[in-house]
Amino acid sequence: MSNKSIVAGVLAVGASIGYLIACHIPQTGKKCPITGQECKEARPKGSSKGEPPKEGERKYLIGGNWKCNGTLASAKELIETLNKAGPIPASAEVVVAVPFIHIPLALSTLRNDIEVAAQNCGVNDKQGAYTGEICASQLVDMGVTWVVIGHSERREGFSMAGEDNELVVKKVKVAVDAGLKVMFCIGEKKEEREGGTTMEVCAAQLSPAIKMLSEDDWSKISIAYEPVWAIGTGLTATPEMAQETHVGIRKWIEANISEAVAKSVRIQYGGSMKGANAKELLEQPDIDGGLIGGASLTADFAACWNAVP
Repeated sequence: MSNKSIVAGVLAVGASIGYLIACHIPQTGKKCPITGQECKEARPKGSSKGEPPKEGERKYLIGGNWKCNGTLASAKELIETLNKAGPIPASAEVVVAVPFIHIPLALSTLRNDIEVAAQNCGVNDKQGAYTGEICASQLVDMGVTWVVIGHSERREGFSMAGEDNELVVKKVKVAVDAGLKVMFCIGEKKEEREGGTTMEVCAAQLSPAIKMLSEDDWSKISIAYEPVWAIGTGLTATPEMAQETHVGIRKWIEANISEAVAKSVRIQYGGSMKGANAKELLEQPDIDGGLIGGASLTADFAACWNAVP
């Protein structure tokens, strides 16, 4: 074997080990599979301001959805922006849903007061022959704590069959049983809003939950109301329109699940929320946060969490 071959082999092994170390996600209390040593928290520490919610008050949930966006370089840059974005109100919980490929990066380098979510998980409750799927238990094993399920883009499909109401709730149940918290998305299309059937559509999307989800399951679920016509269009429901629909959803929960769940469940608004309109939306009594798309890809995401009353 030539010297060049030996050098190339050493470099390849060194690069592989370096890659594994770089991608290893520190999880406190677990041993590193590479070094054998106990992991320690490596994520930058966050900071908070203000007072936490009083007993019985719902904590705001500010979710960011990166969708199918970001190279490795741009994801690193965005994480650095969020890490420097200042304190998060103690009355708010902040989560970012990143593409699967960026989950290890986020879990390793994102400030520790922002939780990491996946944007989907499989309906399969176990690992196995499900090519292309990632199951909820795999996400939990990695350290992911949240998942977005039922987003309108997945319900509609991408030049393929979309996810129906029953399938969405099945996935919610699988995720909750695995230990994940869920942002459960519902919402109407423009023609349905104009036709006056918004609540009928939302009720149909929620209805499978009556049989599939227990009252205890709801402690791990937030409802993300996303009027489809306002997602990524720049259009936004007025605060009054959004509040009216959130009240309708809460009343449906009270009538079909329980009064206790209706009082405690958080309902996020997800139609083009951004720093410029977050304050007036979040001031509404039944809007408990946001699921934010475009603005979550910029420093404007911090303006959304700073808009929490």
